[in-house]
Amino acid sequence: MNTRLYAKEPAKSKILHRLKIAQGHLEKIIKMVDKDAYCIDVIHQSQAVQAALKGVDEVVLHNHLYGCVLGGHKGMPENDKLVQEIMGVFQRSEK
Repeated sequence: MNTRLYAKEPAKSKILHRLKIAQGHLEKIIKMVDKDAYCIDVIHQSQAVQAALKGVDEVVLHNHLYGCVLGGHKGMPENDKLVQEIMGVFQRSEK
């Protein structure tokens, strides 16, 4: 099994961008808790981190399906339909 993240540009840029967003929100949460911020505000920031990480998971899964499972065969209607179906199940399960 290949354990390397199969992420080529622009997917790798998307993943890193979303992780940096999550990191920024997480740093803000730490400061908020340290300063005894209002609980609801902390929760809102926490939800922002979770949303950013969910976005990372979606990009990584999409990349994995095309790059590892389907061997990079993007643009083939049957493969595109399969990936859309799996992504739809994944996205619905995350709600």
